[in-house]
Amino acid sequence: MSYQEKKNIVSLMSTVLITTLYFVYVLQRYQDVALDQTDTFRFWGSAILILIPVSIVAKIIIHIMFSIINTIATKEKDPAFSDELDKLIELKATKTSHYVFLLGFVLALGSLVMNMQPSTMFIILFFSGFAAELAGTFTQLYLYRKGV
Repeated sequence: MSYQEKKNIVSLMSTVLITTLYFVYVLQRYQDVALDQTDTFRFWGSAILILIPVSIVAKIIIHIMFSIINTIATKEKDPAFSDELDKLIELKATKTSHYVFLLGFVLALGSLVMNMQPSTMFIILFFSGFAAELAGTFTQLYLYRKGV
């Protein structure tokens, strides 16, 4: 298995772990607090804004640990460059990820048009970001296996 495939598998597992733990935490806090309309927007807005740096820091730590463990286990250093294939695969994965998030964004706006609760919109946005990241990672794994 190539380094890029291993890196994507670690990224996939860390995404699922971080998002699941954070979403369970946020749902517990949401159920504990009685919110009116204005507080609902503030709660979900802050929950999503806090997720971004938490996720970035956790992924950086996980990828550093992966790099160290991979270097110890395989006695190989991480590739210092990315070639044209890596860039092309990353570009296609980013495109897929953006399409998935755009679909989730439209669904979130549609939930408001259908007079659903504002929290429904934020939950759809939360999951569309999660699904977009998974779609990008799965696309990279598929393209590294299949080739472009």
